[in-house]
Amino acid sequence: MAEASSLVGKLETEVEIKASAGKFHHMFVERPHYVSKATPGKIQGCDLHEGDWGKVGSIVIWNYVIDGKVSVVKDRIEAVEPEKNLITFRVIEGDLMKEYKSFVITIQVTPKHGGSGSVVHWHFEYEKMNEEVDHPENLLQFAVEMSKEIDEHLLTEE
Repeated sequence: MAEASSLVGKLETEVEIKASAGKFHHMFVERPHYVSKATPGKIQGCDLHEGDWGKVGSIVIWNYVIDGKVSVVKDRIEAVEPEKNLITFRVIEGDLMKEYKSFVITIQVTPKHGGSGSVVHWHFEYEKMNEEVDHPENLLQFAVEMSKEIDEHLLTEE
């Protein structure tokens, strides 16, 4: 039997954007239902299932398209730290749970040092169901592309 540690993984990436850290963070905390307006080809919708937008314990359902496949994920907000522009989602149901025992997504946005713009840091922690499951590099690429589209959308709003 494989050691559990070989099934546990972490992936992270950073995306430079032109928008402010606060605006990008605000999009995921207070207005995630607008993410579909910014990235219509990726996010088809975001609905509040339980609780309030941006509040710990609230349940959010995302409808998205990845690798040409329509998917759904239900997340619980685990942490919101406005002073750090950080939000953490724990996946509790949906398509990702077919391949992963657990999946946690943290998004933190920091102002760029010595210039305008920000850096979006995506951090995934997960446990795969088995060795045949791929690490979610496709989801990380999806997050990078989504960040760039949200950035463009935020800049057109100014």
